[in-house]
Amino acid sequence: MKKIFAVLAITCALAACESGPKLRANTAPGANLQAYKTYSFPDKLGTDRGDVQTPLTGYFKEAVRREMDARGYKFVEGGSADLWVNFHVAAQEKTDIRSTPAPYYGGYYGYRGGVYGGWYGGSDVETVHYKVGTCNIDVVDVAKKSLVWEGVAEGKLTEKVLKDPRAAVNAVVTELYKQFPVQPPAAAAPAAGG
Repeated sequence: MKKIFAVLAITCALAACESGPKLRANTAPGANLQAYKTYSFPDKLGTDRGDVQTPLTGYFKEAVRREMDARGYKFVEGGSADLWVNFHVAAQEKTDIRSTPAPYYGGYYGYRGGVYGGWYGGSDVETVHYKVGTCNIDVVDVAKKSLVWEGVAEGKLTEKVLKDPRAAVNAVVTELYKQFPVQPPAAAAPAAGG
């Protein structure tokens, strides 16, 4: 019975991963993100490779600018911004071992062939290898050099994600910014009778 519950728990956990990443956000105590007006990116970003900007960095910049601009922040070049937005991604290999009950029919040496032999329980064991990706977005008060907000997404890296990283970055940044303390102004309602 314990094995059946373990299999169900693993199946539910994997189904949750398939539906989308796990998201969490944290705002620094006392931080008022509406008080800031401008933002920029630091010279060295977490998705760069040494001094080289990667395509992934470009996708993050594009998505973060869309979200920050929608919230009324103004992008400025260089160090004169109120906020820095940095991002980082990591991938980690994971392994799951899944065990499911498997019937076995036969006698002591299998000579009964299930015709009149007893049933002996066993289990099928499957080893599954996959990658889990973690994405961090950090919003830093430049003057204080302190983190004022962070968003973290973690989920299984599927073939679809790996084949189209730009779409994956756009989707995860959009979802993380839904947890940002400052939201875009509501779209203006169309005028009646127009």
